[in-house]
Amino acid sequence: MSEQNLSRQAYWKSNLKLMTGCLVVWFIVSYIFGIVLHDALNTIHIGGYPLGFWFAQQGSIYTFVVLIFFYANRMNKLDRKHDVHED
Repeated sequence: MSEQNLSRQAYWKSNLKLMTGCLVVWFIVSYIFGIVLHDALNTIHIGGYPLGFWFAQQGSIYTFVVLIFFYANRMNKLDRKHDVHED
């Protein structure tokens, strides 16, 4: 394989690894904490609200927004590393 193909494969592999990590975090927060562990988390109260309710209503949204910024930041670094950035 050519050096360019190896670089493309390394870039794509890194991108998939980053996306997979972000999706795993999003799944855990939105599905596991918000639905599966909802009742168990409701025994913990923060600010007067059950933690399970917070994850189901607010936590998954906040986590999703943080993941967007995290992904954009990491992709910018990855783009620069593989010299495919936009400047």
